[in-house]
Amino acid sequence: MPEEILINFTARETRVAVLENGVLQELMIERASRRGLTGNIYMGKVSRVLPGMQAAFIEIGIARTAFLHASDIASVDSAGEDGLSAESDIRNLLREGQLLPVQVMKDPIGSKGARLTTKIAIPSRFLVALPTSTKLGVSARIEDEDERERLKAALESIIPAEHRCGYIIRTVAEGVGPEALHADMMFLEKLWKAICDTAATAEPGQLIHEDLSLAVRVIRDIVGLDVERVQVDAEKVFDRLKHFAGMFMPEIESTIELYRGRRPILDLYGVEDDIKKALNRKISMKSGGYLIFDQTEAMTTIDVNTGGFVGHRNLEDTIFRTNLEAAVTIARQLRLRNLGGIIIIDFIDMEEKNHRNQVRDALETALAFDHARTQISEHSALGLVEMTRKRTRESLEHIMCNSCPACHGNGFLKTPETVCYEIFREILRQHRQFKFEELVVMAHQDVVELLLDEESSGLAELEELTGKPIRLQAETMFAPDRFDVVLM
Repeated sequence: MPEEILINFTARETRVAVLENGVLQELMIERASRRGLTGNIYMGKVSRVLPGMQAAFIEIGIARTAFLHASDIASVDSAGEDGLSAESDIRNLLREGQLLPVQVMKDPIGSKGARLTTKIAIPSRFLVALPTSTKLGVSARIEDEDERERLKAALESIIPAEHRCGYIIRTVAEGVGPEALHADMMFLEKLWKAICDTAATAEPGQLIHEDLSLAVRVIRDIVGLDVERVQVDAEKVFDRLKHFAGMFMPEIESTIELYRGRRPILDLYGVEDDIKKALNRKISMKSGGYLIFDQTEAMTTIDVNTGGFVGHRNLEDTIFRTNLEAAVTIARQLRLRNLGGIIIIDFIDMEEKNHRNQVRDALETALAFDHARTQISEHSALGLVEMTRKRTRESLEHIMCNSCPACHGNGFLKTPETVCYEIFREILRQHRQFKFEELVVMAHQDVVELLLDEESSGLAELEELTGKPIRLQAETMFAPDRFDVVLM
């Protein structure tokens, strides 16, 4: 699909919008105050080994200790095969206080620390170097078997006999010759040597290698022959990208342009409006149907509803058409919101198996353009579609939003009536435990009004029971479900 990439740069934030046919499909944000750690290499120090979890906590110089599982520890046996057997014990691999280079696989997300690996992977334009492995692989996105064999043979022909490093051929290498692969290999060898030299003298928690900035990463990882134009609204970033492309990717240098318009670049293409919609729980579809997204720490659930769509033929056809549109919309929203982990989709129940299969196929087709790896299961007995999407960075919501200070992320507040009854119980509790001359109830205005109106008889009964006056005080700064009972 023809793509256009817009890069909006300010001193504290970089935003990259990926458009397909003029429609925003993906948004990446990097802020100076909280740059992503994925891809960075640190000198880690083992702080605790957990045999029961076959994992260890590693200090890498950030506030929260990171997590390293035994399956992510590189090991090469005498035959040159990399990996660990199922019987490997974390206690035989790591010890407390040990120093080792580690790479961040996943950023800290929510209450979870960063996920680490010692299986270092260093990407360039066409290759990913695997210094701790000896395997050669080809991206699964290159589907033509002849092209896969050609690329693998080309790579094998240029690897020196004494070379012990593994490589993965990236998707963008499709169609390139051995010369381009060799140039990438030489660059990666020099970079790995520099990393090793730094690691030799690194202190615990020291950053050994930092991945490229977001703008340059996008040029390296996303821009290919299908990208028609890259527009940048900052001259210094434009110069940096031109320089990078000139050195490593001359074929795409002409696609990078400096945007000089007076109107903000993301406003011009309607991206700002799409960002606001992507933060909403409800997404409306053109047919009149709508989707509800609920993101939790464990998983994301998506509910599909027909809404105002009544169709033209029969109920089954209406449901089928709504689900087809929902599948395409969901695929776009997953990329745009950067939702990862376990995702449960509750499509509207369809009676015909053929319709269920077509909806699942539509979802797979729409996700084919997603840069993150996805896996989709068949419809369950309850009509749900379970899928996973690889998560390496925080979602758009977690980057741009905080939990509501009133509901603390629950999405709901107690009713004034519920708060009134909690106040009544608290007054009784205080009466049984303490002596007082007067009691003051401080609460939200709506609660105070309810106590003075519909619940006034209950308040009068409490005054009679305690034998003490109860005074009400409205607090404008209180959340609707917060209250204090003060003894005087």
